[in-house]
Amino acid sequence: MSTPPMGPPHHESFPPGELHHEAPGIEFMVEDVPEFELSDAEELIGWIERVARVHEHRIVQLTYIFCSDDYLHRLNVEYLDHDTLTDVITFDNSDDADILEGDIFISVERVRENAQDLGISFRDELHRVMIHGVLHLLGYHDKDLLSQTAMRKKEDDCLSLRTF
Repeated sequence: MSTPPMGPPHHESFPPGELHHEAPGIEFMVEDVPEFELSDAEELIGWIERVARVHEHRIVQLTYIFCSDDYLHRLNVEYLDHDTLTDVITFDNSDDADILEGDIFISVERVRENAQDLGISFRDELHRVMIHGVLHLLGYHDKDLLSQTAMRKKEDDCLSLRTF
């Protein structure tokens, strides 16, 4: 899992008009994994908004882009200079400390494999990775063992806020 670099790569990746940023909120997009479907989008939006409120942040625009390992690997190489697979990359687009604005790219393939390896449901691992991206935007990091442990605890705290 990677720390949030600056810059909105989706503006280069998607055709004009495909992203709608006129209104604040949370968007879910599917890039190159057409078989992926997010069945609980409305509940996820409510949960992510709760997490932001608990952390005293306001969501301006969060865009989740669900993609393949290949797609996320290309971003990892191009923007982070990391030649590895990862499950999530978060790009922080905000200029203000108390707002959340960013793009969270998630490899559906990596989440699926991690869920199988951990013996948990795809849904729970997906939600953990989704909130992991938000936690990066909130200023949490996971570069060393101590911060990884703290991040995992925060993920668990956030997951406990789900009501669905």
